[in-house]
Amino acid sequence: MPEFQLDPAFIATSHAVGDLPLCHVRLQDDARYPWLVLIPRLAGLREIEELTAADRTALIEEAVAAGKAVRVLGGLSGFEVEKLNVGALGNVTAQLHVHVVGRRAGDPAWPGPVWGHSAAEAYDDASDAVLVAGKALGL
Repeated sequence: MPEFQLDPAFIATSHAVGDLPLCHVRLQDDARYPWLVLIPRLAGLREIEELTAADRTALIEEAVAAGKAVRVLGGLSGFEVEKLNVGALGNVTAQLHVHVVGRRAGDPAWPGPVWGHSAAEAYDDASDAVLVAGKALGL
């Protein structure tokens, strides 16, 4: 069976936070939004339907945990999360992954989606956000 490999696109656009039981967690490198990405650590996945029922359940529970962590991240930067956006798009990076993004009225992309809205604004230093996210996830 092939081994899980992280698509290089994630390395270029995000920072490693750690591993939950199913997913590798990354902080998206866009300081405008509290934003985590969950990537199931199973080889060759493109679609949620490819997960077993147990893994789909785990993915949902990990997305809920990530949502709580996104709210904590928002507090770090004074971004009060009013709504969580959860999406598994994969149009650019086909490897199965789920975005958990904190949103609020008046954020740069509001009310539209964050994807393709404008260029990301990288963190000057993402280390504090990575630590906060990891702690909020119990990592």
